[in-house]
Amino acid sequence: MVAAQVGLVSLMSNGKTGHTRLGTPEMPRDTRSPNGAVVEFENVSKTFHSPKGPVHAVNGLTMALQPGQTIAFLGPNGAGKSTSLNMLLGLSRPDSGRVALFGGTAAEAIKHGMVGAMLQSGGLMSDVTVKEQVELWAKLHPRPIPVIDALKRANIADLADRRVDKLSGGQQQRVQFAMAIIGDSPLIVLDEPTTGMDVENRQAFWATMRERAYEGKTVLFATHYLEEADQFAERVIVINKGRLLADGSSAEIKASAGAKRLSFRLPGVQDAVLHRLPNLVSVERQADIVRLQTSDSDATLYALLDAGYRPAEIEIQALGLEQAFIAITAEDNNHADGTTATLEAAR
Repeated sequence: MVAAQVGLVSLMSNGKTGHTRLGTPEMPRDTRSPNGAVVEFENVSKTFHSPKGPVHAVNGLTMALQPGQTIAFLGPNGAGKSTSLNMLLGLSRPDSGRVALFGGTAAEAIKHGMVGAMLQSGGLMSDVTVKEQVELWAKLHPRPIPVIDALKRANIADLADRRVDKLSGGQQQRVQFAMAIIGDSPLIVLDEPTTGMDVENRQAFWATMRERAYEGKTVLFATHYLEEADQFAERVIVINKGRLLADGSSAEIKASAGAKRLSFRLPGVQDAVLHRLPNLVSVERQADIVRLQTSDSDATLYALLDAGYRPAEIEIQALGLEQAFIAITAEDNNHADGTTATLEAAR
């Protein structure tokens, strides 16, 4: 099951079946590593082998997550996000380095109900109702909350008696979310959690996540909806090619891109003229509207004016998170030596 995989792994490792709970809540809720981190990656690497050669999915990744943070985990397709989350949850092992949850192993944390997870892979039971599905998971969790509370938080209380296999994709996603939060777990890990949800349910989902964060829980989520990361995450981690690329607030990530967006209307200008302008990062054109990303908007605009052009409707804006994400990953991909462009290096 998507939300249930982590617990099933723990259940099977204990050699138990039926409605036996996943261990006992012996581990204190505030158990952490000596430096206070909830999650630690120390120089973690993971390589897969393919007919075309080794694929370095994660390459020397180091990061630490503190309690009470809401963290967006971003990266292009193939950057190593899902592999990193699988290692975090103990579903795969690193080839080298150390992954720790609450100062111990993932298996220990999961056994004691410290982690709730919602992953992309897997599926739901097809011959049960929504309530029965969530009730089963509550019986397997060492520190369950009332089932009705989980249903309400996932905005599926009105679907309680409907069969799971009769739900839409977005509704099934919300059932998986209810399973991820059925336990009173201090760490919640979500991989593409709002895929398939409509606008109303995405807003309800993030309202619930805000409540969990206010309670002091750590929320780590991977998403391709960068506006969600910009709006809801207090910390953004960007990886590329399995390496840490940027780590900071959304505002710091935007600033680290070192570029601004310059847009204007200029009928008749040739593409060759635009591409000769200094400090360009990218050029986009739609009829008479030109949108440039530039590392020095003043120099770019002055060069256009000095060339005799008189653009109208000029706007200069800081990059949004999505544009900054594209800029810093593109720059990293263009580095032949693979140097990591961290915020610390940019400061």
